Amino acid sequence: MTKRYKILLGVLILLLGSLVFFEANQKEPVNWFPSYSNKDKIPLGTFVFFQELEKKVSNLEEINVPPFEFLKYGGIESGTYFFIGNSLMFDKAEAKQLLNWVDKGNTLFVASNNIGSTLLDTLKLSQKSRVRKNGLENFPQYNLVNPQLISDSLHTFQKDKEIVHFNEIDTLNQRVLGLVKIKDENLKEPEDFINFIEAPFGKGNILIHSSPEVFSNFFLLSKGQQYRYTQKVLSYLDMNAAHFYWDNHYSGGKTFNTSPLYILLNNKYLKWSYYFILIGAIVFVLFEGKRKQKSIPIRNPLKNKTYEYTQTIAGMYLERNDHTGIAHKMIDQFYLDLRQKYHINTQASNTNLISDIAHKTDHPYEDVKELIDYLQLQQQNTAISKEELKEINYRITNFKP
Repeated sequence: MTKRYKILLGVLILLLGSLVFFEANQKEPVNWFPSYSNKDKIPLGTFVFFQELEKKVSNLEEINVPPFEFLKYGGIESGTYFFIGNSLMFDKAEAKQLLNWVDKGNTLFVASNNIGSTLLDTLKLSQKSRVRKNGLENFPQYNLVNPQLISDSLHTFQKDKEIVHFNEIDTLNQRVLGLVKIKDENLKEPEDFINFIEAPFGKGNILIHSSPEVFSNFFLLSKGQQYRYTQKVLSYLDMNAAHFYWDNHYSGGKTFNTSPLYILLNNKYLKWSYYFILIGAIVFVLFEGKRKQKSIPIRNPLKNKTYEYTQTIAGMYLERNDHTGIAHKMIDQFYLDLRQKYHINTQASNTNLISDIAHKTDHPYEDVKELIDYLQLQQQNTAISKEELKEINYRITNFKP
């Protein structure tokens, strides 16, 4: 390695070291992914809510299998089934199982921004999202409608987010429990939208909340006692129910990571050490992986000029119209091929020659005899015409020894 390369490598290593140092000391960005998992401590996880729920519910059970499987094969008993997630898309079979279970006198609680059309259509509901028309930030504000639960001040989610509400409900059978609005300082009375309803179903009850963020760590730990709103929402649930089932299948998905690089990349120090090793390997390939010897010149192999030579000789014969000479050369070449390819003695008597050719080339004896007799006759001919030359070429070519 030359002195110039060593200087460049030193500068590059210094720059990379500086980059790793500054990145390692930089604050990690806030993860706003809406997992709603009870294992996540990120803003939109439900770790705090689940911890508090465990204190209030004596028989809390986590369900890690799909609800269809649990309801059909798990021997589920009466109680409350709690679902929370950014998107809860129950299929037809799953929704049917859940509704049949609710019909027996149980409670289903669903909190999600996006609920599957199967459940919504069954309950004659539809969802819609909304943002401010005269501003950039959307701060949702929540309240309940029950006179005993309503708050004098609204509970605000201090993060820009669109609101999701129910724009169609079955007013004859369903009851509005809560409202949501977008904080707008320019309007004295912002419009209220329905985000929490109660839908009786058979002997049971279904509670649907379209704002799962009110159960998140961020909302519960925010200033202004926002947690009181969540407490009031839970007052519609029987905390002393025989069983309280918390769904983990939809609420946050899997709770473990199967990637072998998860631990390595999840720690910023290990992550940047890994990146530094990769960058160092690339630098080594660039500077040390160069060829250490002089390049070997390319020498093309000698070309086979036989074809060009044959063309030249053949052209000379054709220009002289020496059909006899060409014919004799073709016949001689035919016998040469027999000697080289099949090791046939072409000086033998006609009978032995014909038998030998027929045996080694798998041609009928009569065809071989006809060709040999014809070629021997032409060898004795001292004046071969152009047509006879063509005939000789045709017979030899079709014979294909």
